[in-house]
Amino acid sequence: TDNWEVDRPREEWLKDYNAQIALVASQVVWTEEVTQAFDELEGGNENAMKDYKRVCDDRIEKLIKLVQGELPYDLRVKIMTIITIDVHSRDVVETLVNKKCTDINSFAWQCQLRFYWSQPQGSEQKTCVIRICDW
Repeated sequence: TDNWEVDRPREEWLKDYNAQIALVASQVVWTEEVTQAFDELEGGNENAMKDYKRVCDDRIEKLIKLVQGELPYDLRVKIMTIITIDVHSRDVVETLVNKKCTDINSFAWQCQLRFYWSQPQGSEQKTCVIRICDW
């Protein structure tokens, strides 16, 4: 996921991975990017979350264009599933904008299912950790 929009656009990248990996990676990146938007808000960029919502809209639009064309059945199902998750994620960001949420500790953000990469100390392996509320 580090190479999204660098080596290859996301809509191309996800074709190389099975649905579960593509979905988890999408959720991890979304969590990281929302966290970054909160950091930018704290740093004085009042439009950070609005700007990120536009990024979400753009990604959804690109995926919609893909499913409007000819695709193998399994790829179409995977992309449609990712679109569904992306729309929900975009709606969460829009809610944060509408509520003028600027604090990463606000309940509007903490009540969302958030996905993080975690690397235990002394381990070379990363694990996906999923959090919600104060857990």
